[in-house]
Amino acid sequence: MDFYSFSTPFGPMALAGEAGAITHLYLPGRPTPRLVSHPTPLLLEGERQLLEYLSGQRKTFDLPLNPQGTPFQKRVWQALEAIPWGETRTYRDIAQAVDSPRGFRAVGMANHHNPIPIFIPCHRVVGADGSLTGYAGGLELKQALLALEGHTF
Repeated sequence: MDFYSFSTPFGPMALAGEAGAITHLYLPGRPTPRLVSHPTPLLLEGERQLLEYLSGQRKTFDLPLNPQGTPFQKRVWQALEAIPWGETRTYRDIAQAVDSPRGFRAVGMANHHNPIPIFIPCHRVVGADGSLTGYAGGLELKQALLALEGHTF
């Protein structure tokens, strides 16, 4: 596994990749593997695109992603990738999108286990009443990411 840590306006983040695809994004304050940071062309490109997004210059990502998870988690993550920049969905919306209409709690757990947040935009999922709900990077980061996309809370 390749690993690369770098600074962002929100604090230190890190990317990991394997076999030509990004497999993890580590948000500020989250544990990272005990590996020496070694930039590869893919991880540098991931950093570049992420920093462009965080500065408001990018709305979509063009990177090979390979998150590891269960078949259900992967369906949820694909549904998250379909949420356009600047829009949000509820957990129920995502559950319906993956043909599991009563599975909104399972959707929440899949979001929680998303290994590539921001690139797979789990921050765009909100509560049924539009409120901010849990986020691996903390609600402050979730609110900041949504604010970048034009939302106010």
